[in-house]
Amino acid sequence: MRRYILTGTPGTGKTAILRCLELDGYSVVEEAATDIIALQQAQGVAEPWSHASFIDAIVNLQRERQLRASRLGDDQQFFDRSPICTYALARYLGYPISAALSTEIERIQQDEIYQKRVFFVQGLGFTAATDARRITPDDALRFERVHEETYRRFDYQIVPISAAPLLERIALIKKAMDDTLEG
Repeated sequence: MRRYILTGTPGTGKTAILRCLELDGYSVVEEAATDIIALQQAQGVAEPWSHASFIDAIVNLQRERQLRASRLGDDQQFFDRSPICTYALARYLGYPISAALSTEIERIQQDEIYQKRVFFVQGLGFTAATDARRITPDDALRFERVHEETYRRFDYQIVPISAAPLLERIALIKKAMDDTLEG
């Protein structure tokens, strides 16, 4: 099974790319952070990311979704972010790396859960605010740098998916997948 990570900072168009890949027949595993934010906001927590427990809630949901997806038997799966992203988020927010996050990083590295080539979706030049996305363009650039540094730290190869029309981005991803299969 090939598990590909699609990542990037908020507002880069990852969701649109994932919807296209899903419509093309690929299995897609949803992002955990947005769902944790929505759930906690529905429970009255206005800014869930301001609590250190936010990181563990994300990593726990990511692990559960990955384990559930592994039982589907699909040859190729796309993950909207990964625990490496959660590690980058913890660093960006200034939180210590928790035991749960460290354990999950160790598991995915040891078991080689994800492909080592990660699709890094680059920004479109703007960020639309939502209840879950309240990041400024300058902060998005800073987060992007932390994200890239974190993936490199864990020996992932960044495959940049530059700002372009949606179908061009999909074509870049599929070509990189083909290159991985041939290589």
